[in-house]
Amino acid sequence: MEVALFLLLAALSVAGVAGFLVTRNQAHGALLLVLSFTSLGGIFGLLGAPFLAAVQVIVYAGAILVLFLFVIMMVNLREGVPAERKKWTLVMAAALGLVLLAELALAFGRLAGGAPPAAAGGSSTAGLGTLLFTRYLYPFEITSLLILAALAGGLTLARRKDAP
Repeated sequence: MEVALFLLLAALSVAGVAGFLVTRNQAHGALLLVLSFTSLGGIFGLLGAPFLAAVQVIVYAGAILVLFLFVIMMVNLREGVPAERKKWTLVMAAALGLVLLAELALAFGRLAGGAPPAAAGGSSTAGLGTLLFTRYLYPFEITSLLILAALAGGLTLARRKDAP
């Protein structure tokens, strides 16, 4: 039964991402990402990680997608993409693909060497919370400030300028 549920959730996740890649409507793409993120949360639940499942659904399928929808509503997407920007799309996609392949090669190389060492706080949710709010408190707070600054910058850039 678990294998069938896993295959169903995996197919939904892949179909959601594939639909996101081919759709032309940005709102439909965001809804397809909700489908993909929610099914990924279900896969985490099947793997015995209820905390990750809840975080996946609440943070990604909830909060991040709401921000995506706000950006879609704020930005005028009816304008076409400039021609000079289109020609660099393939070059950047190839460069980012090479970076991804290099990261995958490094990750698989490290996994082949053995299991990664366990974190000092353990693998429990309590251990993660302890590490996050003791040893990694300042990086955690700096990350929240960077996200807040990015939000303020995005709102400033998206603000419409009134014609004189």
